[in-house]
Amino acid sequence: MFYDYHMHSSFSNDSQTDMENMIKRSIDLGVKEICFTDHVDYDLDTDFDWGIDYGKYFDKINFFQDKYQNQITIKKGIELGLQKQIIGKCSEDANKYPFDFIICSIHAINKSDLYFGDFFKVKTQHEAYEAYFKELYTVVKNYKDYSVLGHLDLIKRYGNYDKLLEDSLFSDIIEAILKQAIYDGKGIEINTSCYRYNLPDLTPSRKIINMYKDLGGEIITTGSDSHNESQVAYQFDYIYSYLKESGFKYVCKFNKMKPEFIKI
Repeated sequence: MFYDYHMHSSFSNDSQTDMENMIKRSIDLGVKEICFTDHVDYDLDTDFDWGIDYGKYFDKINFFQDKYQNQITIKKGIELGLQKQIIGKCSEDANKYPFDFIICSIHAINKSDLYFGDFFKVKTQHEAYEAYFKELYTVVKNYKDYSVLGHLDLIKRYGNYDKLLEDSLFSDIIEAILKQAIYDGKGIEINTSCYRYNLPDLTPSRKIINMYKDLGGEIITTGSDSHNESQVAYQFDYIYSYLKESGFKYVCKFNKMKPEFIKI
């Protein structure tokens, strides 16, 4: 049975899909448990509003939890887009509301949203990757109110480069990020959006996943990063078999910010 712990609905600025459509699709696929993790990103140099009306958000999740309680488990989550200057604001949100699960992601650096490309214009590819991993390291050193690191090597999605740089070029800082996460009792996710972005490896890469395991990391969640119902639990058959073959014995679900280990 699968657990999709990265899912967006119309509460995210980049999705038009109603929560109920995502839930029905998950039930049709036999998914055991899902967690809505809609976007919240503060302090961006864009005209987009990436905030959430938390009252409406939780009311709707509560409604569907009751409606579908005999068919699927639905958890309350959020994907917080961290930047070093908004760590305090993100901590306020994390501690104010009754989350089961929080994804810590980097979508922007110094207010510049990676999606739009301006961040890459005055940097070499190496400089861009390095700046991303340094920002993530700064965040994990100073921010503790999260469950897993989201799409840890997201930088590979963007920049319109002909070829991705090898993880080995940044192995020291990636290792430092993972060690800090493990020390803090945090996990990482496997994010199957890699297939939609035509990336040559998983997200994060197999090398990073193996490094996390070799360092003693055990908290792994699986997420489709779906923004419509066709993307729910995409390629989870492969992901679960890959994890088992790689030596992971469990995947995690979360309840009130505490991991629960599910045997693969």
